[in-house]
Amino acid sequence: MSSTTTQRTALYDEHLRLGARMVPFGGFEMPVQYAGILKEHEAVRKRAGLFDLSHMGQFLLEGPDVAAWADRLTINAVSTMKPFQARYNIFCNEHGGAHDDVIFYRLADRFLLVVNAGNAQKMWGHVTAHLPNSGVTATNLHGARALIAIQGPQSLAMLAPHVDIAPADMKYYFCAEGHVDGVPALIARTGYTGEDGFELFVDGAHAAHVWRRLLADHAADGLEPCGLGARDVLRLEAGMPLYGHELTEEITPVQAGLTWALKLAKPEFLGRAALEQQLQADLYPRIVGLIMRGRAPARQGYPVFSGERQVGRICSGSPAPAVGNRSIATALVSKECAPLGSLLTVDIRGSRHEADVVALPFYKRTQ
Repeated sequence: MSSTTTQRTALYDEHLRLGARMVPFGGFEMPVQYAGILKEHEAVRKRAGLFDLSHMGQFLLEGPDVAAWADRLTINAVSTMKPFQARYNIFCNEHGGAHDDVIFYRLADRFLLVVNAGNAQKMWGHVTAHLPNSGVTATNLHGARALIAIQGPQSLAMLAPHVDIAPADMKYYFCAEGHVDGVPALIARTGYTGEDGFELFVDGAHAAHVWRRLLADHAADGLEPCGLGARDVLRLEAGMPLYGHELTEEITPVQAGLTWALKLAKPEFLGRAALEQQLQADLYPRIVGLIMRGRAPARQGYPVFSGERQVGRICSGSPAPAVGNRSIATALVSKECAPLGSLLTVDIRGSRHEADVVALPFYKRTQ
């Protein structure tokens, strides 16, 4: 994920002012933590946290044929989206592996496509290589447009005084155009933490104003700036895939358990034949949830065994505060080892540690 040359988001100086520890990620210098991952995690699960996601790629898609064109490149349906609806989707290669998992936002007369930071350059190349001669135009907003997320059970109450729309009336995975503290914004009820929350798309020049106002007005209410470290733990607890871990050019959406997003009733799309064949054969290795019986944390790449036979590898792993501080992980394992309740072992630096196969997600919010 790191890069030899890194950019800075519009909020870089804000992160330094708040004492963030910065790391290279997805081509940008990003905050991995401020006061600490556990404190930031607790804020999001109990109150609210504020994230800088301006490293994510943003592409503006315009023209009368965007939906039909996108349907030929992705596994989920784009043409059936309602105005101001957001929808999770995946671009696949011809073998069914994932180029990237993304979110489309259908606006009044255009679409916004948000891609993972580490894939922004790859995805811009993929999108532009498949543009038709007419009917679709694409504009790369990566780095110019900022993205701020406020996530947590109190995010609605905190955001409402700052916007000129009614966020309480907005359904999950919908969006609206409005203003945040006087700044033009796309306001979306989306997120990557397993909690209720909103994502605010604003021009980079105005990002610091929005960031500062939210923190200044709600720090006393428990709003915390949060980094990539807490975000990764939160999304893993919520069973959400991270590209490069649960999805790759080799790991398909079928293997990742994302068949709910696979619309085989659509006309032909890239990767369709491979995904359909994989589903029908039902022999593929698949992503499962693991809870370690001990305290040792499983990390990406660690081998997974059934008896003395290696049957897979860890995709993501972390201690999970919202799961009783147990060590949790996802793993890609062979089909016969995937049933719930299966006992597997993980090789952690030469020592075997027992783990139980459990249902995903590990954590679900109750409100």
